[in-house]
Amino acid sequence: MPKSKTHLFGRKDVDLSEVCKVLAHPARIAILKELSKRRECVCGEIVNLIPLAQATVSQHLKELKSLGLITGEIEGPKSCYCIHWKRLEEVADSLGEFFDHLKTNYKQCC
Repeated sequence: MPKSKTHLFGRKDVDLSEVCKVLAHPARIAILKELSKRRECVCGEIVNLIPLAQATVSQHLKELKSLGLITGEIEGPKSCYCIHWKRLEEVADSLGEFFDHLKTNYKQCC
């Protein structure tokens, strides 16, 4: 199996790429949109709103939670999730810095 070479890049670039990978699935975008409409959400409610199996939704929630984009608590048989707004603001700032860097360094080609 090929060895990852992410250690060759800056921490901010690696973090941003990991977030972009997680956000690259439309189900995860849909989950974040649904969570933004509520203070918190029970997993079962998300399953009813996203056209995927419960196990698939749970996997997407796990990915979002692994990078701190959402927080979640298990309360008996239910799991409550909400957006981790501070982390999302950090992501927005990183994306903004990235695009600003591209614009600043843009040289006309072609």
